[in-house]
Amino acid sequence: MTQTVLAWVMTFLMLTSCGTQPSPEQPDTNETDGSIQAEQDTAVSSDSGGPEASKPGYTFDFETWTVTLNNGYEMPIAGLGTYALSDEECYNSVAALLEVGGRLIDTASYYGNEEAVGRAIRDSGVPREEIFVTTKLYPTEFDDPEGAIEGCLERLEIGYIDLMLLHHPGTGDVEAYHAMEQAVADGKIHSIGLSNWYIEELEVFLPQVNITPAVVQNEIHPYYQEQEVVLYIQSLGIVVNGYSPFGGRGHTSELFADPVISKIAETHGVTSAQVILRWNIQRGVVVNPGSSNPDHIQENLDVFGFTLTSEEMEQIASLERGEKHEWY
Repeated sequence: MTQTVLAWVMTFLMLTSCGTQPSPEQPDTNETDGSIQAEQDTAVSSDSGGPEASKPGYTFDFETWTVTLNNGYEMPIAGLGTYALSDEECYNSVAALLEVGGRLIDTASYYGNEEAVGRAIRDSGVPREEIFVTTKLYPTEFDDPEGAIEGCLERLEIGYIDLMLLHHPGTGDVEAYHAMEQAVADGKIHSIGLSNWYIEELEVFLPQVNITPAVVQNEIHPYYQEQEVVLYIQSLGIVVNGYSPFGGRGHTSELFADPVISKIAETHGVTSAQVILRWNIQRGVVVNPGSSNPDHIQENLDVFGFTLTSEEMEQIASLERGEKHEWY
């Protein structure tokens, strides 16, 4: 297993060291002209003509900023998390994201802000089909998953849900997942997946369901990299989505000030936050950092104008501490 993981890691580093950027048509988050710059001379061209980076089981397309899930739907690879945002903060943050071209929004019934997310989407003027919304069912809702799914749909009021996850394992999780499978069949949800599921849990859970999860969302940051877990999930053709990319509550300042990350940021003329997000993306990990600051929301999307070298990726890999900062 260790040799396989090392081989996958080396493959990642070789593939991502070339780097790719989005085309000039993409929404821009630069302070100068508002667009993410493209450096086509560093792009890796695919057979279809677009720059992309290959990962085990799926591909990140840096022209469209998307990844195609195992069911054919496209998911943006960078966006916004809304945990701990009040209704007003959430509304304003989602509006700010959509205004600067971001299209991925992560919420949950547990967050209590689905209504604000839906309202900001409806008020934005952005076509619904361009936006990708993730929400989650909490374990306390597993006893009536059908009702919980309807509740999410009613609060969001956006027609359908792009991705619904089980928030973390709990009693009745298999039955709740079956309810999500039925909602997919009914056209209420496009894609389904899991959050806070790791190798042992996945090995037990997956044989009991009919639809392979499209996404698994786990805590991932330089101090908690979950390298073996990430590669295992990716080997199944399941997209990995990392939450708390900046280390989680109470740990962000320490991570941003880390000498290794700060030095890399200085080298590229970017922020520590951008280095961390780019590191995740080059590992094939979708990112949706939380923020209520419009400038930070814009900055967090501007991660396609530079590429981390293999050496820099290795330097960040060396920061692993096994420090899981969230409680589940």
